[in-house]
Amino acid sequence: MTDPQNEFSGEAAGEGVESTPSPEATPVEEEATDVGAAELEALIAERTADLQRLQAEYVNYKKRVDRDRDLSRQHGIEAVLTDFMPVLDAITLAKQHDDIAGGFKMVVDELEKVTSKHGLVSFGEVGEEFDPTRHDALMTVPMEEPVAVVTVSQVMQQGYSLNGRVIRPARVGVANP
Repeated sequence: MTDPQNEFSGEAAGEGVESTPSPEATPVEEEATDVGAAELEALIAERTADLQRLQAEYVNYKKRVDRDRDLSRQHGIEAVLTDFMPVLDAITLAKQHDDIAGGFKMVVDELEKVTSKHGLVSFGEVGEEFDPTRHDALMTVPMEEPVAVVTVSQVMQQGYSLNGRVIRPARVGVANP
């Protein structure tokens, strides 16, 4: 009769079967496994640091691409709106002379809606305090009533700002105190 443990290996009981090694390893084997484990841990730490650095680089790249895309979009909008400024100036003059009527009024309203949607704001009104960063003083035009500070007394051409940034200063006449 054969031993059931050895039956699967095809060997009879006691024939050429070596005993399993004892769970205790020799000092040389322990040292080799300690060196191998230390190398593996160092390799894992190195790879983890590489992955973290790559992930940080990717996040920074994505932020930079998104920022550049937004800047390109803003520059495109600014270029188109700058090209429309003579049209907007003509519309302003037509409004001053009550020369807008019928279908043209609808076109003007739509154009103003689109420009304001993209953040274009006109400025430069009589009575505003003069601001050299927003106004371009062309001449001195006295006002009927005395003023305490340099004030806009006449507007020759309105200024425009896009999302808070002046893209064209208002051309004005000023009244000195």
